Amino acid sequence: MQYKCKVTVIDKKCFADYQKEYLADPHAGACPFYEVGDEFIFERYGEEDTFWLTGDGTQCGEAWDCISRYIYTALQGGSIMRGWTNDDRMMIACCNDGTRPVIFKIQRLDYKVVKIQGMVCEHCAAQIKKSLSSVTGVDDVSVRLDKGWAEVFVKKDEAVSDESLRMAVEQYEKYSVTEID
Repeated sequence: MQYKCKVTVIDKKCFADYQKEYLADPHAGACPFYEVGDEFIFERYGEEDTFWLTGDGTQCGEAWDCISRYIYTALQGGSIMRGWTNDDRMMIACCNDGTRPVIFKIQRLDYKVVKIQGMVCEHCAAQIKKSLSSVTGVDDVSVRLDKGWAEVFVKKDEAVSDESLRMAVEQYEKYSVTEID
């Protein structure tokens, strides 16, 4: 099993009364860095490692200081906040700006990488996606034609066997699974 981490901005707050009383700029307003609905995916697979690049400039330093520990935990496959949230793969956290905090939903995404020989075009990718999506326990499929693999995201509390993924791909004679990671 491999792991990614999805961070979604779910809310922004602005405490104008605190800004007026305590800030050098009493009209600083809401955080200008993030917008509600912004999504960021962090991964550490193959040559990809967006965590160590601090989101490659996509994150505010103050926010990164508060959420990076949860992202790291998710990328290692750990429980982000066991017993605190209704899903151990998820955490709600905020940055430490007391006058204009941003609230984040941080989710661990569990997936398997299915390396496939024979995928050469978008039609192939669509066929593979449809076939893998039909496997019980699969939540979503992202085909990486450029890498020669499919990322198969697994539903919470579900198990997806490697054999069922292999069968879904190899039902078409022109494809073969070379590895499942």
